[in-house]
Amino acid sequence: MTLRHTLSRRQLLKSATAAGLALAASPAFAAEPIRIGFAMSLTGPNAGAGKMFLVGREIWRDEVNAKGGLLGRPVEFVYYDDQSNPSLVPGIYSKLLDADKVDLVVSPFATNQIAPAMPVIMQKKMTFMALFGTGVNDDFKYDRYFQILPNGPDGNRSFSTGFFEAAMNMDPKPRTVALAGEDSEFGHNILLGARANAEKAGLKIVYDRGFPPNAADHTPIVRAIQASEPDIVFIASYATGSVGMVRVVNELGYKPRMFGGAMIGLQFTPIKAQLGPLLNGVVINENYVPEKTMNFPGVEDVLRRYQQRAPSAGTDPLGFWSPFSYAEMQILGQAVAAVGDLDQGKLAAYLHQTPFKTVIGDVKFGPLGEWEKSRILYVQYQNIQGNDINQFRQPGKAVILYPPDLRSGALIYPLAKAQTH
Repeated sequence: MTLRHTLSRRQLLKSATAAGLALAASPAFAAEPIRIGFAMSLTGPNAGAGKMFLVGREIWRDEVNAKGGLLGRPVEFVYYDDQSNPSLVPGIYSKLLDADKVDLVVSPFATNQIAPAMPVIMQKKMTFMALFGTGVNDDFKYDRYFQILPNGPDGNRSFSTGFFEAAMNMDPKPRTVALAGEDSEFGHNILLGARANAEKAGLKIVYDRGFPPNAADHTPIVRAIQASEPDIVFIASYATGSVGMVRVVNELGYKPRMFGGAMIGLQFTPIKAQLGPLLNGVVINENYVPEKTMNFPGVEDVLRRYQQRAPSAGTDPLGFWSPFSYAEMQILGQAVAAVGDLDQGKLAAYLHQTPFKTVIGDVKFGPLGEWEKSRILYVQYQNIQGNDINQFRQPGKAVILYPPDLRSGALIYPLAKAQTH
């Protein structure tokens, strides 16, 4: 069962009366449900990802309930649309914990939404499974935070490591780099790591600036980068910036030796379909692509079930990231079953000490709740023809360049060659 609510700013400050009535109207259960609360971006610019991740969580919930629930109790979701607005997040989690009295909490999607929830979560001493945050716990150092994105112990640097590793395999090696990131917590964190990786690689940074997350025209940014004449270009952006940058690079005919970065949004099917061949040659971070090196046990089954639900849910038809929201719930469910109750301290201790088998592979958390070892992918789009989304189901369209143990192909460079390969 799910209780979904849409809140305005004013409603977030109201009492729990409406929520209490909604719960009272729910069907009766033989046992009191375990209620799991969260915010999720179901409207606004992050909604494409938010809806996809929600379906992944729902697949896990329905599977668990079909098997008798957790601790013999049905699982129920209580969630609110954060409207892709970070300022709404603290109020949502206060309401979930103070008014809705949920038993467990998991995070919204993305760094910018997760970070504002942390003070509330920490005050209530809740165990917190986080969905795709980067560097969120670096300053908080909260010992009940656990993060499903495979950043590794140094999330800021690992989010660009694969890009620079691939770049330094070019012959001749690049000498200069341009860095541009949106002016947000995500952009700041990613560029912090990119600077360190560039320095480690011996690259000279010839451009290093931010840009507004809601920028409507990215032409001035790309022209400024072009004027600095870098060998390679690294961008840190969410969907609006990612799409804008790719379009402008193609419109201007700008052809550095290598272009890409931590460009969130380019991984989502509707955007792939929209951009089509404009993606050729772009090198970006990924978490899952249908290359043969990533066929983990159970992942194809989750994707099959997701893709069956996607049309009615109105979400990404391929949903390659949905197994991560399934896996975070899979881990939480395993912890609850093993501990035998909902004690937050016991759950956190178990999550710290235990290696988990999941549909996205083996997961072991380190001291700050990140993966003990990074597994951020860097892929290059190759041989994209037209705008048919079915081509992205095939191997060879998003070729894994990094890490070496999952590599499925070679970098095509320079960018001009990859665009016409």
